[in-house]
Order: sequence, then structure tokens, then C-alpha cells
Amino acid sequence: MTDYWNHNTHYHGIVLRGMPRGCGEALDVGCGDGLLVRRMAPRAAHVTGIDRSPDMILKAKTLSAGIGNVDFVESGLLEYDLPEDHYDFVCSVAAIHHMDFAKGLSAMRDAVAPGGTLVVISLANNKGARDWSYAVAGVPAHHFHRLRNRRRAGSPDAPVADPDMTWSEVRDEALRLLPGAVFQKHLLWRYSIVWRKPR
Repeated sequence: MTDYWNHNTHYHGIVLRGMPRGCGEALDVGCGDGLLVRRMAPRAAHVTGIDRSPDMILKAKTLSAGIGNVDFVESGLLEYDLPEDHYDFVCSVAAIHHMDFAKGLSAMRDAVAPGGTLVVISLANNKGARDWSYAVAGVPAHHFHRLRNRRRAGSPDAPVADPDMTWSEVRDEALRLLPGAVFQKHLLWRYSIVWRKPR
């Protein structure tokens, strides 16, 4: 299945809406099997997907064969020498909790060109009654969307990891590193960070 639904792909729309018009170079960090890269391709001159898993990169290349404006790099973000101030758009979905948050977010921030946009979607740990009550509120939404998308439910079988930061820790660190960013918590146990780099 080349197109599927899960809690991560559910929020691809936030990523795609964040792409600037006339986007030149775009980067997807933790691209997995390349689904988001393929969705971004019609909106950008060129899209690069980077992922540390050789299996995911092989799958991404196979599924993306014939799309001329995409390429894939097998590497961890922090091990890859990203060009600074280069990409009109950088995004990452469910990947930053696999690495040091501050270093990963800083690397993505520095790769964004002035005037460009960064969108990060990932997950965090619950701590306290407010977090747990919000998590419980997501259960009906989960069942609704799972039934609605039952024929498209799927997963790229990418490596998984539990997050070690709480929602408030993620928010505070994101706003420290990305002044002016918009942090939002979503029902299906994900958050989004949207930031535009000053010109």
C-alpha cells in the first residue's frame, strides 16, 4: 500500500499547508517510506527525504521510482552535514523523539532559509491530570478516524521509540529555540510546531 492512514499521516495536512508557495528545496527529516515526500513533490521544485534506516530508504526509493524531483539520503539528522539557510521548507513527522530534541530542532532550524518554514509533528509523554484527561479525550477521536479510514489503515513498519519529554517540556523547549513558533497539541496524541524563520 503506497497511501495509508495512521496517527502520523493524519496530520500530513498540517505539513502540506505549511509549505510556502513557489517552494524550491524541501526536506523531510525521518522520511520513512517516503509517503510525505511523495505528497510534497507536486508542491516543490525538489524534495529530499532523510532517514537513518536503510530498510526505510530502500522502501522509499522503490515506492518513489519515477518521481523525478525527489531523492533520499540514508543518514541520521545529527550525523548529516545539512547546508545552513538552504531549504525553503523543512518538516519532520514522528522522528524528533528518536534523537536529542534540542540538537535535532536546532539542526532543522539552521537548515531553513530566511523566510522559510519549519513544521514538526511528533509525540510526547503525559504528566499530570491535564495531560491524561486530554489523552482520554483522544480515544473517541481515535475510534472515529480508525473506522472512517479502516480500508486505508496501515504503517510503514518504521522503527519506533517512546518519547522521553512531556508535552510542556516540548512546548517550552520549542519556544525557546524557535521564538514566535506556534505549538499546538492535537487529539490523536500528537503535537505540531510551526515556525517561520525571519528574513
